[in-house]
Amino acid sequence: MTSSSDRSPAVDVLSTRTYEIRTYGCQMNVHDSERLAGLLEDAGYVRAPEGSDGDADVVVFNTCAVRENADNKLYGNLGHLAPKKASRPGMQIAVGGCLAQKDRDTIVKRAPWVDVVFGTHNIGKLPVLLERARVQEEAQVEIAESLEAFPSTLPTRRESAYAAWVSISVGCNNTCTFCIVPALRGKEKDRRPGDILAEVEALVAEGVSEITLLGQNVNAYGSDIGDREAFSKLLRACGSIDGLERVRFTSPHPRDFTDDVIAAMAETPNAMPQLHMPLQSGSDPVLKAMRRSYRQERYLGIIEKVRAAIPHAAITTDIIVGFPGETEEDFEQTLHVVREARFAQAYTFQYSKRPGTPAAEMDGQIPKAVVQERYERLVALQEEISWEENKKQVGRTLELMVAEGEGRKDGTTHRLSGRAPDNRLVHFTKPGQEVRPGDVVTVEITYAAPHHLLAEGAVLDVRRTRAGDAWEKRNAADQDKPAGVMLGLPKIGVPEPQPAVASGCGCD
Repeated sequence: MTSSSDRSPAVDVLSTRTYEIRTYGCQMNVHDSERLAGLLEDAGYVRAPEGSDGDADVVVFNTCAVRENADNKLYGNLGHLAPKKASRPGMQIAVGGCLAQKDRDTIVKRAPWVDVVFGTHNIGKLPVLLERARVQEEAQVEIAESLEAFPSTLPTRRESAYAAWVSISVGCNNTCTFCIVPALRGKEKDRRPGDILAEVEALVAEGVSEITLLGQNVNAYGSDIGDREAFSKLLRACGSIDGLERVRFTSPHPRDFTDDVIAAMAETPNAMPQLHMPLQSGSDPVLKAMRRSYRQERYLGIIEKVRAAIPHAAITTDIIVGFPGETEEDFEQTLHVVREARFAQAYTFQYSKRPGTPAAEMDGQIPKAVVQERYERLVALQEEISWEENKKQVGRTLELMVAEGEGRKDGTTHRLSGRAPDNRLVHFTKPGQEVRPGDVVTVEITYAAPHHLLAEGAVLDVRRTRAGDAWEKRNAADQDKPAGVMLGLPKIGVPEPQPAVASGCGCD
């Protein structure tokens, strides 16, 4: 037996080992990747330089199982890394997330060079599994059937100094026929309100000024703890936290969107005038086939109430085109809802079979050409509405929270970018004084495009914030450290709009 004096401490073994995380799918996965990064750094790993492209000592895939070709994409990426791993002794590859929870032993059979497979319920085991695989020199597959520890109890390497996700629940109790996520994430489990608020207060103390409450079905919060108004109470409680400037949440379900939530949004000063409300279809027969527990009238009624209570609210949605059995009349009903609701943006999917879902086995699968034609009509209509709604912003004076990494052309246009209270993306003229991510600027909107706004005049006011201080401090501390965790900056609220990309997994 080897004595303890003959073995190097784990931190010595790992002190120079680098990691890279590749994240796919919804906001839950992005947040889980922040936890994985925190766990690895807590175990002594350091982030690989940005752009390493598989040259790290440990490469972690945090996977999604929603798309039909998700497994092909994963195995293609794993195949790309196989020769790198063969030529680099000690390199390890780990696969986690929903696809790992679903496929389990299949991953190691198809890609025997993978070292670790872990599920959605036991992300906290990753460092231990990596070490066990290294010592035993064989793949470690560990898939928990239920949640071992709420993710928010784990170490975290947050990607933003000024904005943060706060998970309030995991899992989902819905049985939508197109969605496999509840089978992989499990039944809903709610955190205690006190634990959530304690995390928010701790984040604010660190300089965070914007938080997004996160859940697979976020406004169902309370069903696990027996309080139907728990979510609205939580929103109001966030309103009393000094220093917390902006509160958002994603993604709600129309079934659970009650009047007390609308009132809390309208009456809580730091609750932002923004709502992402998944529609999926405007047709009652299709909604029934999807097992969505609302109908068109109920959905439009929610939109009407929100607009009455919060006139400037920007409402976005998810829509699936070409669900099995969808007729032209059904699709026209979806277009009708889009015209009535006047969404700021819609994240649209062309339906594709999700392996393991009831919808994949349904009769009436729609030909690809028909789905494509309907999709193009929907996108064209929504583009028109998005542009018209954005034009209404021209002339308004807005406070923007300066963002990091959201303006791809900022360097060449000499602009900066920020998010309005309603989460619209605004590019503004760079002022003469220093402005940091997390600071707040006041601008006048001068131009509107379908997916962004411009403020081309001089900035009217700059407010330096504790969030900006936190960004500056963190940026200075990171100067001598390798950069990049390969998952980018999580977008708070709804990501930067792209017509064919969903805001999440499309299962809300």
